[in-house]
Amino acid sequence: METRSQTNQTSILQNFFLTCLQELYWSETHLVNVLNSMSKAATNVELQEAFIQHVEETTKHKERLEQVFAKMGIEPQAEPCMGLQGLFDEGWQVIDETEPGTNQRDVALIIAAQKVEHYEIASYGSLITLAKTMGQKEIADLLVPTLKEEKDTDLALTKIAENGINAEATQEKMNA
Repeated sequence: METRSQTNQTSILQNFFLTCLQELYWSETHLVNVLNSMSKAATNVELQEAFIQHVEETTKHKERLEQVFAKMGIEPQAEPCMGLQGLFDEGWQVIDETEPGTNQRDVALIIAAQKVEHYEIASYGSLITLAKTMGQKEIADLLVPTLKEEKDTDLALTKIAENGINAEATQEKMNA
C-alpha cells in the first residue's frame, strides 16, 4: 500500500518530468530557427547540409514530444529553458563575432552546435531513464530514437571538424 509521502514523491517526480519535457519541446521549437541561421552562416557545404538535415530531424523530435504529451493526456506546452536559451544565444554570438566565410566561423559554429547537442543528449537520456523508473516504457521508447539522432548529429559534427575545418582554421590569419 502506498503511503501519502510516496504518492507525493511520485507526483513531484512526474511534475518534474513534465517540466523537462516542456523545456525540450520549447527548445526543439526554437532550435529550427537557430539551425537555419547557422546553416546560412556556415561556409563549408558539408556543415551547411548537416545543419539542414538536423532541422528536419528536429521537426521529428518535436513531433515525438507531441506524441509523448498525447500519451500522457496533456496538450503540448512549451516552457522556456534557460540553459538552452543560453546556448542558443552563444550560437547567435558566434555568428555576430566571427568573420563571414572563414573556417574559424565554421569551427565556432560546430562547437556551439555540439554544446546544444550535448545538452539535449543529457536531457533525453535522463528523461528516458526517468520514464522507465516511473513505469512509462512506451514514453521511454518514443524518446530513444531522438536520443540516437542527437548522438549521431554530434558525431557527424565531430567528423566534419576533423575532416579539415579545424586544420584549415589554424592557417587563417587575424585581420588587423
